[in-house]
Amino acid sequence: MLLLHNVNPAWSPAEKTAAITAAENLSVELSREGHPVESVRVTDPALAEILQSFNPEEFIVFNWCEELPGRSRSEAEVVRILDELNFIYTGSSHDVLSFSWDKAATKELLHQHNIPTPAWGVFDDGSGVDHWECFPAIVKPAFEHCSLGITAESVVMDSRALKSRVAFVHDTFEQPAIVEDFIDGREFHVTLLGNGFLRALPAAEMSFNALDNMTDRLCTFDSKFTPGSLHYEKIELLVPAPLEEAQMRSLNRTATEAYRAMRCRDYARIDLRMRGGLYYVLDINPNPDLSPDTSMVYAANAAGLSYGIFASSMVNLAAQRHPVFSV
Repeated sequence: MLLLHNVNPAWSPAEKTAAITAAENLSVELSREGHPVESVRVTDPALAEILQSFNPEEFIVFNWCEELPGRSRSEAEVVRILDELNFIYTGSSHDVLSFSWDKAATKELLHQHNIPTPAWGVFDDGSGVDHWECFPAIVKPAFEHCSLGITAESVVMDSRALKSRVAFVHDTFEQPAIVEDFIDGREFHVTLLGNGFLRALPAAEMSFNALDNMTDRLCTFDSKFTPGSLHYEKIELLVPAPLEEAQMRSLNRTATEAYRAMRCRDYARIDLRMRGGLYYVLDINPNPDLSPDTSMVYAANAAGLSYGIFASSMVNLAAQRHPVFSV
C-alpha cells in the first residue's frame, strides 16, 4: 500500500514536522493491521513523476494528499492523476471532490433530493443583498473548505452588516459569497463508512454551551487550527453526542441521504444543525481530515475502532475495487 501525503515546502518547520509525524504514525498503525506500507511524500506538483516507479496492480493508494504543493484547491487534481495512472485509492472520485468545493451547487443538490439545508443565496458582491430578508444570516466564501473565511463577523443581523460582509468576502477571497439562514442550534458531525451498506459512527456534537454570544456559536477556521483562540478553547467535542434514540436515527438518516446524494465513496463526514426537530445539512465533506484529534477519529474510537482499524477499513473498502486484491 502507498500512503500518499503532502508536505508543502512553503510551510513552517513546525507544520512540516507535524505533517511528517502524522504520516509516520498512520503508517505504523496501518502496518499493525497487516498492511505493508510505503510512504510517499508529495513535496511538489509533479505527482505523476513521483508515482511512475510504482505498479498500480501491486498497490492500493491511501490518499491522504489534501493538495498538490503550491496549487490551492487541488485535492481533486490529485485523484484525477491517480485515475489517469490507473491507481485504486481510498475515498471519493475526482467528480465528487471537485463538486464539493462549490457550496451553492452542493446546496442545490440537497434541495433537489428534498434533504433539509438552510435557505441560501449567492452574491457576487454587495449589490443585490437588499432582497435578502432572513436574519440572522451567515456569510461564507462560496468556494472554500476548512471554514476558511468564517469568523464571528460572518454572522450578520441586518442588511447593512450583510452587505459589508459580502463585500469583504468578495474583496478578500476574490469569489462570490454564499449567504445562509443562520441556525443557532446544536451542531453535529456524522461520519459514515461504506459503499452500498453504510455504517454511521457515533455522532459527534460540537458543543457551544460555553459561548454566550450567538455570533460565536459556530465552527470557525480558528476552532480547527488556532490553539489558544476563543473557539478552539471553548467549543467542546462530545462523542457520542447526547441524543435520544429517535433523534439519533433521524440524524443518521439525514446524513445518509446526503452521503448518497453526493455519491460519496468509502467515507465522508456530514455536518448538520438541529432546529425544530429537523436536521439541516450544512456541509458534506468527502475528504475530511483523518488526523487523530479530529471528530472522525474520536467517533471511531467511540465505536470501538482504533486508529489503525479505522484506517484499515478504508483500505479494505478501496480494495474491493482493485483488480488483484478484490479477489
